Amino acid sequence: MERRRFLQLGSAALMGALGSTRSAYAAAPTDNRLVFVFLRGALDGLHALAPYADPAYRELRPQLALERDQVNDLNGYFGLHTGLGALMPLWQSGELSFLPATSTRYRSRSHFDAQNLLENGSTTPYGMRDGWLNRAILALNDNDRRLGLSIGPAVPLILQGQASVQSWSDSSLPEADEDFLLRVGRMYQQDPVFADAFHDAQGALQPDIDMNAMGGRNNSARDFAISAQVAADLLAHPQGPRVAVMEMTGWDTHFNQEARLNGLFQQLAEGIILLRDGLARDWSRTAVVVVSEFGRTAAENGSRGTDHGTGGLVMLAGGAVRGRQIGGDWPGLAQAALFEGRDVMPANPMEGLFKTLLIAHLGLPASVVESTVFPASTPLRPLEGLIVGV
Repeated sequence: MERRRFLQLGSAALMGALGSTRSAYAAAPTDNRLVFVFLRGALDGLHALAPYADPAYRELRPQLALERDQVNDLNGYFGLHTGLGALMPLWQSGELSFLPATSTRYRSRSHFDAQNLLENGSTTPYGMRDGWLNRAILALNDNDRRLGLSIGPAVPLILQGQASVQSWSDSSLPEADEDFLLRVGRMYQQDPVFADAFHDAQGALQPDIDMNAMGGRNNSARDFAISAQVAADLLAHPQGPRVAVMEMTGWDTHFNQEARLNGLFQQLAEGIILLRDGLARDWSRTAVVVVSEFGRTAAENGSRGTDHGTGGLVMLAGGAVRGRQIGGDWPGLAQAALFEGRDVMPANPMEGLFKTLLIAHLGLPASVVESTVFPASTPLRPLEGLIVGV
């Protein structure tokens, strides 16, 4: 066991007080996979999926509006930014879709509050102390198996709760020697929480990837690429997790948006392709959902950027996704259609999409989703036509 793996037991182990190794090796309740990618900072959906044929788009963004040669045309109205061009084969094969004008029930444009509400799944920021995806995992298998996987240095709120989850993060710490591990084992052998967690970690799955091969990149690109490879490797394992959460930061583009987003788009697209390649035959039963806490203003600001907005963009990829579509309702960019006269109208509830993924893809009963995972959300119905077979 690597030392980094032991040190990373922390929050994931304490959350569920990992009872025994049966939580890692019990039969999985589903063979479908779900990957949740959180773009923290608020993605500008109008730059990723540009309505380049809309005259109002160019009026609102005289400097930032993308030209026809800066997008991959999807339907004669929307075009995908060329930085995301590596995803076009997924669009062409029917494994990529987009849901513009999306939002949670939050409307006040604070990063921290919006992220908290998106992750806790209630009606208000800090309305619940655990995460909706953790509640879904607990309902899916009653903690018989650690179905959740957190990629990164800390377990995000969306995966915190009663269900035990696995965690992994890249670390440059040297491997722990046998003497160190023996001493730690003796130290905690009388502590039921740490003893079980330590024992569980010794038999935990480890990703089969070459870290050294990722060295010739900037840190941000390397980190997300490694995260994608690790998630794919562990999700593809027969005894591995079924739900993974990954994160990217840097999406708060108040200035110099064009250059900053171009690099981020390339990293995001590469990560999704690495997920596809790493999952291989399991890609056909995988759904990848890429979200951000809210969108950005419809109009550009004076610093070649955009400010906090409301309606945003969700990307869906995977063999389980009904692809080649721009889903939901599109309100347009006319002044009368903007939310509070400044933002893309939040026409499609993000919670409705999440319900679809939990019910149609992971197989949770609708009654459980309505009562436990997303309480007080009955008016927000699951969105149809996004998952294969539904």
